[in-house]
Amino acid sequence: MSDPKPLFEYTLRLGDSALILAQRLGEWTGHAPVLEEDLALGNLGLDLLGQARAFLAYAGEIEGHGRSEDDLAFRRDAWEFRNVTLAELPNGDFARTMARHLLFAGWHELVLESLTGSRDERLAAIAAKGVKEMAYHWRHAAEWTIRLGDGTDESHRRMQTGLEAVWGYTPELFASDAVDTAMLQAGIGADPVALRPAWDARVDAVLAEATLTRPQGRIRSNGKQGVHSEYLGHLLTEMQFLQRAYPGMEW
Repeated sequence: MSDPKPLFEYTLRLGDSALILAQRLGEWTGHAPVLEEDLALGNLGLDLLGQARAFLAYAGEIEGHGRSEDDLAFRRDAWEFRNVTLAELPNGDFARTMARHLLFAGWHELVLESLTGSRDERLAAIAAKGVKEMAYHWRHAAEWTIRLGDGTDESHRRMQTGLEAVWGYTPELFASDAVDTAMLQAGIGADPVALRPAWDARVDAVLAEATLTRPQGRIRSNGKQGVHSEYLGHLLTEMQFLQRAYPGMEW
C-alpha cells in the first residue's frame, strides 16, 4: 500500500485488543475460584499476549519510526491505544469475566479466521497461529457460560448479570469505519459487518443452552478510534509503571 497508515492502525487494533485483554486476564492470577482455573486464565492471557507481541512488532515495522513492540505497549498514552472497549472492561466476578471472554473470543476467532486469507502474508501467518488458540478460548468460555447459566439460581443470576454488564459494548465489534473499509478493499482485513451473523448464531446457541436471556442494551463505544472508558487509564497505570518509572529497563 502506498499509504501505510491504515495498515498500521488496523494492525495496532488487533495487537492492542489482545494486549489489553491479556492484562485483564492476568489480574486473575492468584485470585481465581479454583487452582485449575487460576492456571487456565493465566494461559489464556499468555495466548493473547503472544498474539499482541506479533501484531505490535509488525505494526512497529509498518510505521517505520523505530518503535518496538515494547515501545508500543508501554510508552503510549490511553488515547493512542486502539483496542475495542470490550477488552478493557473490569473483570468483575468470575461470571462477568467469562461473559466478556465469551463475547470477545467468539468475535476474535472469526476475525482471525477471516485474516488467514489476507493478502498480507504477515497478518495471515499471525492469524493462522492465533485462530487455533481462540478456538480453545471459545470452548472454554462457552463451557463455563453453560455451566454457570444452567447451574444454581445464584450462578444463573451472576452469569446473566455479567452478560448484561458487558453486552452493550459488542456493537463496536461489528462497526466498520474508514480503516476497516480500506483494509477490506485492499484484500487485507476482515469485514466486521459480515462477521455479525456467524457471531450471533454461535453466541445465541450458547445462551440458549445456558438458559440465559440475550440482553438488548447498546452502548456507543469507540475504542478503535482511541476513545476509551475510564478503566483503560487505570489499567495502563499498572501495566506501564516500570517502563514509565525506569525507561529502557530490561530484566
